[in-house]
Amino acid sequence: MTIVLAGGTGFLGRALTAALTSAGHQVLNLSRRPRPGNPHDVAWTPDGTAGPWTSALDAADVVINLAGEGIANRRWSAERKAALRTSRILPTRSLALALKAAAPRPRRFITSSAIGFYGAHDNEVVTEATAPGADFLSTLCVEWEYEAAQAASPDTRVYLLRTGIVLHPDGGALKSMLPPFRLGVGGPMGHGRQFMPWIHLDDWVRLATWLAEGHGDAAAPMAVWNGTAPTPVTNAEFGRILGRVVRRPAVMPAPAVALRLLLGEFAQFLLTGARVVPAAAEQHGFQFRFPTLEPALRDLLD
Repeated sequence: MTIVLAGGTGFLGRALTAALTSAGHQVLNLSRRPRPGNPHDVAWTPDGTAGPWTSALDAADVVINLAGEGIANRRWSAERKAALRTSRILPTRSLALALKAAAPRPRRFITSSAIGFYGAHDNEVVTEATAPGADFLSTLCVEWEYEAAQAASPDTRVYLLRTGIVLHPDGGALKSMLPPFRLGVGGPMGHGRQFMPWIHLDDWVRLATWLAEGHGDAAAPMAVWNGTAPTPVTNAEFGRILGRVVRRPAVMPAPAVALRLLLGEFAQFLLTGARVVPAAAEQHGFQFRFPTLEPALRDLLD
């Protein structure tokens, strides 16, 4: 298949590109700064409109959208929140317009969203059918998914992939957590009872590839998929297991007040969480290699 990928230079995009290429697919990367002489890079300007780059979609079977600045990269100031919104809404709007103009239209549009869609849910099990929350991240996800939904047509299926905490030592949350844990000063955030919906990077890549290859087509033409492992754990349990894997104590809590000072409004997301499970993926037959946390962390870190 020919797959057009936006956001291919990020943490998830690099891993997904490598997997798709290894599986024999041709991957075209939409890039603001294409590499000189690279035939797989297509220059684009994701400003909410469809430009000359739209023709790259004419030969595509699948379009995958991973564009967006990192949620946890910086403190959430008003300026940062605006950047988080713009970096998601405008590229998705551009892709939806391009998909509607493509001839023929790609068969599938897989677009990233986030489990932040659901807001805080304490101990309640959260599936794809759960309603959105009302905080900033929930509202952003609702707007983001609305833009993606504009691409849906009888010819193009739209899949919303709500991604959890993707684990790999080279990027994402685990990369940030490892230094204090290896120094023996890791521990729970706040009270530690909030759930952390996680997924091994390999399983996330396999799920995205599985959808791209059409294995999810038995679902509705527009469907939601939670990109999380089947067994979310509490923050305290995550810390205990990570400490055990790296052979260090994990008893130093990060007080809620300190997290709010350091991270601003984003701290509230870390201090609440939701018990998100991948009901749709399991219902449609996707097999996780790492359904539980300790084997996943040992695979990544041992």
